[in-house]
Amino acid sequence: MSILLEEAGKAVRQGEKAVLVTIVSAHGSVPRGAGAQMLVRSDGTCMGTIGGGAVEYRAGLEAMNAMREERSFLKSYDLSSGRAAELGMVCGGGVQIYFQYISPGNEIFLWLCIQAETAFQKGEDCWLILDFTQEDDWTAGICRQSGNGENQDRTWRIQWPFEKREQREMEVPSLSKAEAVTVEGRNYFFQPLVRSGRVYIFGGGHVARELVPVLARVEFSCVVFDDREEFSRPEQFPQAVETITGDFQDIFKTVSIREQDYVIIMTRGHEFDYEVQRQALETPAHYIGVMGSRAKLARQEERLRTLGFSSQDMARFSAPIGVPISAQTPAEIAVSIGAQLIMVRAKREGREKK
Repeated sequence: MSILLEEAGKAVRQGEKAVLVTIVSAHGSVPRGAGAQMLVRSDGTCMGTIGGGAVEYRAGLEAMNAMREERSFLKSYDLSSGRAAELGMVCGGGVQIYFQYISPGNEIFLWLCIQAETAFQKGEDCWLILDFTQEDDWTAGICRQSGNGENQDRTWRIQWPFEKREQREMEVPSLSKAEAVTVEGRNYFFQPLVRSGRVYIFGGGHVARELVPVLARVEFSCVVFDDREEFSRPEQFPQAVETITGDFQDIFKTVSIREQDYVIIMTRGHEFDYEVQRQALETPAHYIGVMGSRAKLARQEERLRTLGFSSQDMARFSAPIGVPISAQTPAEIAVSIGAQLIMVRAKREGREKK
């Protein structure tokens, strides 16, 4: 679930005003693209960023105006060389920003928060659809795409709150990232709230304890699995969605790994790593990362080949795990793994920068 959405929900429940500042479209060279957000609360504090600099500063002031006037509106910022000097920036592009005023106790917004939390707990893809055709009178719904994986089509099921509109399907351009679209004369902004896919971390040791907070901060849902209760207690991993005490030799007793999931193998011993690797290859997991030296990993692969696994199977392993930043400490290794998962997720979602 979006951290900003969660924080905005808390503010609204507490009777505060808030404004979500969202870049709904961008062109040219700009610091942040469509989907970048900043939450501005009634006391002036901000969370998130739309790129920093003078534009973000002015957007913060506009957000405070939106709260004072209790209205929502759209505003464009020209960052081309001619106009950007006025803002103290030279980017060569432009952004369109929507200032979404959220009143205290706003029922539609709180409904969205509940729907997003439900999708997060279920591990489902969930997108927000913001209808800002009337800038000062927005409404929003939840959408889920028909089908999954390669079978996904262009049809989206839209659920509007409180039956104010019928639940219906609509066809929109294929979306893989936040994007503004016009359908049947109405202006919508689609934005991912929850991305399906859990990270199953096998082994609850030092690196896992550093890794879970890193991944949770960038909105991965983590499940920690260990065969020792003292290494899989919920209080040791407060930011994990689940902790499991199970059998490394039969992980399928307690987990079901899907094609959108990620597997990280870092148990306390080579034999346990091997057992989890063997089973992980039987799953459709999108990513399988294995911690260890190249020599150890080569021995593991030799054993797996004797079971009939192919070179194509071996190619599924990301090993040694993480991006090569000469990491040594558990915290450094966690950063390298987190960076790799961000790259893998971006490529899967079509957001990879060429």
